[in-house]
Amino acid sequence: MSRQPLTVVVLVASLTGAAAAADCPEFMGSEDSPMHSTGVAVSGDYAYVSDYEGYLIVIDVSTPSTPVEVGGIGGLGPILDVALSGDYAYITDDSYGLAVLDVSTPWAPQYVGFVLTPDSPSGVAASGGYTYVADSESGLRVIDVSTPSTPVEVGFVDTPGLAGDVAVAGGYAYVADAGSGLRVIDVTTPSAPVEVGFFDTPGTATGVAVSGGYVYVADSESGLRVIDVTTPSAPAEVGFVDTPHWAAGVAVSGDYAYVADRGSGLRVVDVNSPSMPVEVGFFDTPGEATDVAISGGYVYLADRYTLAVFRECTLFSDGFESGDTSGWSATAP
Repeated sequence: MSRQPLTVVVLVASLTGAAAAADCPEFMGSEDSPMHSTGVAVSGDYAYVSDYEGYLIVIDVSTPSTPVEVGGIGGLGPILDVALSGDYAYITDDSYGLAVLDVSTPWAPQYVGFVLTPDSPSGVAASGGYTYVADSESGLRVIDVSTPSTPVEVGFVDTPGLAGDVAVAGGYAYVADAGSGLRVIDVTTPSAPVEVGFFDTPGTATGVAVSGGYVYVADSESGLRVIDVTTPSAPAEVGFVDTPHWAAGVAVSGDYAYVADRGSGLRVVDVNSPSMPVEVGFFDTPGEATDVAISGGYVYLADRYTLAVFRECTLFSDGFESGDTSGWSATAP
């Protein structure tokens, strides 16, 4: 399996580019990933990277500056996304639907079950004994995984376009649907999901995250869109930030949204004021950034050839980014 390293030359150039943003985000380290990484999820000391060539790679990130591949599993179909819950990983396999892997021994995942889906599953989220699969032309599929060896579909909602990603919170599933934007689906009764609202974004919705009453949509050519979902039946866009190329994935922590932008790497957007989001930093990676995850104060970027690790951005109480003293006054009060 051919690998492409993240070279020192590229890293130096990228660090120089990010310096103007006060080292936000701060690059920590990287590890080669398979030829076409598509997704990333993190639990404890391990990151799980999905790969379109049919591999799930396990990377030890206990030392963020020196992540190292420690195991994985192959022989699967093209994998487009991965989600974690407890001792299990759930992967969307373009050939077999949703596959369930036992990762209780992280470096030696074991294939334990699968369920076919009608179309080509793309994104997946796990919550409360269920997985929620964005299944392209077949919309959102709800799968009971309480018995991991025999997952079974219990409900579905078709969507107008191509369901590409999904996030779940507070009894709702938020689907990034290419062609029709954000779809809001009530899943309080998983066997009877029902769409309750939508917002048609201007681009091609490909990634989605939810935090604190807002949904953040990676909207491909239209960058990051911020949508108020405090009234699920009437979602409303309140702000946006364009990104240089193609916003593919997004994750949110605290006051920051981290966007995987194909062609320009990791973009960091301050969303403390959701109606006035502003980009505060970036790190231009050498590959094609496809997905991003956050865990334990670190940001993990799937970048086609590498898994790159960054320290999360933080603010001092005076509002300046951690490490940036350029705006401090030298005059004592």
